[in-house]
Amino acid sequence: KMVDPTLAEMGKNLNEAMKMLEDNQRKVEEENEKKYARKDIPGPLQGSGQDMVSILQLVQNLMHGEEEEETSQSYRLQNVGEQGHMALLGHSLAAYISVLDRERLRKLTTRILSDTTLWLCRLFRYENGSAYYHEDDREGLLKICRLVIHTRYEDYTLEGFNVLYTKQPVIYISSAARTGLGQALCNQLGLPLSCMCRVPCNTMFGSQHQMDVALLDRLIKDDVEFGKLPLLLVANAGTPGAGHTDKLGRLKELCEQHKMWLHVEGVNLATLALGYVSSSVLAATKCDSMTLTLGSWLGLPAVPAVTLYRHEDPSLSLAAGLTSSQPVEKLRALPLWLSLQYLGHDGIVERIKHASQLSQRLLENLKNLDFIKTSVEDELSSPVVVFKFFQEYSNRDQTSHAAQASTIQRPIITNEGHIYDTFNQWLGEQLAQLVPASGVDVVELEDEGTCVRFSPLMTSAVLGTEMQDIDQLVDCLKMKIPVLTSTLQLREEFEQEVRRTVGLLYIEDLGWPGLGVVRYNYHSDGKNDDKQEKELEKINTELLKKLNELESDLTFSLGPEFGGQKNCVYIGMVTEDLDVSELVETIAATGREIEENSRLLENMTEVVRKGIQEAQLQLQKANEERLLEEGLLRQIPVVGSVLNWFSPFQASPKGRTFNLTAGSLESTESMYVSKAQGTGSTPPPTPTSNLAKQRLPGQKAFKRSLRSSDGFSETSSISHCDDLDKLDQRPSNLSPGQEQGPLEMEREEEQKEVAQAKTDTEDIHSDKSSPDCTKVEDQASQR
Repeated sequence: KMVDPTLAEMGKNLNEAMKMLEDNQRKVEEENEKKYARKDIPGPLQGSGQDMVSILQLVQNLMHGEEEEETSQSYRLQNVGEQGHMALLGHSLAAYISVLDRERLRKLTTRILSDTTLWLCRLFRYENGSAYYHEDDREGLLKICRLVIHTRYEDYTLEGFNVLYTKQPVIYISSAARTGLGQALCNQLGLPLSCMCRVPCNTMFGSQHQMDVALLDRLIKDDVEFGKLPLLLVANAGTPGAGHTDKLGRLKELCEQHKMWLHVEGVNLATLALGYVSSSVLAATKCDSMTLTLGSWLGLPAVPAVTLYRHEDPSLSLAAGLTSSQPVEKLRALPLWLSLQYLGHDGIVERIKHASQLSQRLLENLKNLDFIKTSVEDELSSPVVVFKFFQEYSNRDQTSHAAQASTIQRPIITNEGHIYDTFNQWLGEQLAQLVPASGVDVVELEDEGTCVRFSPLMTSAVLGTEMQDIDQLVDCLKMKIPVLTSTLQLREEFEQEVRRTVGLLYIEDLGWPGLGVVRYNYHSDGKNDDKQEKELEKINTELLKKLNELESDLTFSLGPEFGGQKNCVYIGMVTEDLDVSELVETIAATGREIEENSRLLENMTEVVRKGIQEAQLQLQKANEERLLEEGLLRQIPVVGSVLNWFSPFQASPKGRTFNLTAGSLESTESMYVSKAQGTGSTPPPTPTSNLAKQRLPGQKAFKRSLRSSDGFSETSSISHCDDLDKLDQRPSNLSPGQEQGPLEMEREEEQKEVAQAKTDTEDIHSDKSSPDCTKVEDQASQR
């Protein structure tokens, strides 16, 4: 066919143009993809990766914090020794061993699991037991509950929750158990909260933290009558709060009677590894299962918790998740397997024994301290010490220096329980801050309130607590007890002084660990609430600033960051030599001074504003009078100047001056006459407090004597009089060539004035009968 050459050329050019456009579009898309990929990938992943040194440096910065130098709070890392390195090595080896072939991995994991289980059963006297290793310490109890459900409900595997619906299971747990344990079990098992029964502790007889066995028996019988199935009982060998142990022997008999499973947990189970074990804890070896937390007891980081149990059917254990057919899961025991071999039997026993000795050392020292109440069930074997500050009523008559140094008796305090909780909260925080190696913390007990707890089995191996730390803890406690007793004694007196002082308002805040809370009550003059609140905040803020500027041992603050009252002054802990009346009087006087200064400034502002308005009116009136006096012709520019040239007009200048002191407008005629500005009336004195009591050199504010009510002790008074006598004799004993300093010259002038006043007084008395007696008296009064 004949093709038009023009069309052929056009088609060729079109193909080349489309090819060029497509190539350009493809290049743009590729560039966009590259740009998008670079923006989407984080910085550390770009390129060919980071080297090992850079990655470890990043990990170190994340562990210790890049702004460590700027932070003021010091932190204490866990004491990781060689045994801790073995535990950490176990995690790395577990990952490395998992790449072995299946048969070799199976043999190795079986050996590790069987060895660790046998060692733990022998160490903690739990014969013929199996072990389940888990990261969460509650997971072992959860698996045990599933095992018991599979055991008691034969058709549970086929029917599921329908079997539970026909006969509701019941799990019994002590009211002293750790918070949230029952709810966590119900959530994980898919059971309603009605399946959880909390058993109260003894209220009339026995320990207040032990489970009431008789009441438990009645609860079980009632549940059986209602068609429920008692399933499992969780007992404590060392409650989470006070470390008390339930009556495990009687509880085991009760569980056998009702075919229930008995599970025991608690810190006191660690003492089963010692040579001597109390009978109350030894009964735990007969229970059906127990949970051990070896990581905190032995100071081993990242080791799993262990639940030892006895059960004959391995298929049910597999169904409950207590055993696994996967070899990799059996490697959880590898860190514990390495650590137990490294420590050996002697090392394990030594660590647990050391923690028990720390508790006994602290308990022996606490028995010799007044105002300290301990809550220990078995003093001979308990590894947990719980104590609190408490001032018994019988202690008022003791001759202890801490209580009887002051002559003020301890008053009857309302809301005493809340105040003691607050004080013990402060005491625990102070001890933990002063002796961080002790590991003490604050615990809330249901019957005893806030207490300080020392549980070395949970902290000593981690923090490296030694005997000298216990001695330091006792010394700090001895220093804090007098402060607590003094504050408690003076707290009621402070409240009474504030309530009868005009201008002060006492704020009841039971959560404040200190002398009390006070607010300066602003006297409003019909102002709205917003303005009054701002004035109140301003005055109390300035009052707090003034009080902190005083040289005293007291701490004044705005109170806690959350939950505190607004516009108040919080006073912290005090000592027994505090003069409460002087403190309250100073607060009231300082508040009045701040209020008066603020009111004076406000009034002066109002006076100035009114004075300006009055001056404007008077100036306007003066202009009108001038117009009447001079006449209309003198106001015309040209005519007025000619008229003033022929007949000058004589007028006295009429000015006004504003007296800030008197707050009034005054004429300036006196200035033109005397050619000087008058001073006007004397300004009112600035309100100040006359509370500066005479104090010894170096004595701080708000201090009083402990032996007398005159403000100084006998010894200090004598020494102070001696110093005054020396100062009186010092100017007369100077040699003729010796010069007197400014202080000596000032004192000499004061002595001359006193001597002159005495002479005048004697002259007045001697000249009473003379006719010039009145004249002499007038001269004396003028002086």
